[in-house]
Amino acid sequence: MLRRQLLSKIPQALGFGLLGLRSAKVQTAPPRKTLKIMIKSAWGSDDPTRASFPFAHGLALADSGHEVQIFLTGEATVLMRNATTAAVFPVGWPPLSDMRDKVVAKHIPVFS
Repeated sequence: MLRRQLLSKIPQALGFGLLGLRSAKVQTAPPRKTLKIMIKSAWGSDDPTRASFPFAHGLALADSGHEVQIFLTGEATVLMRNATTAAVFPVGWPPLSDMRDKVVAKHIPVFS
């Protein structure tokens, strides 16, 4: 962006600004819209990878500035118990206990 600003000032420095040759203005990005997202899941500890998705996706969305809520139904409600969370290890993701602690630290509401 700094390079664009410097290059846009060259015609003015050489006097071409008086001839009507205007440099292109630097484009600015439109403001980002914050979304309100509710993630619903019914996957329990019998499928640990799918059970961790609402927590992993909720953290990613909250990190990008969106308002997130997690809603757990059915078998997923047991994921809020400490004993169950400590036993869930999804494939390719951090342990569910770590993700749940981060969700609580970010004050993301979890309804069950």
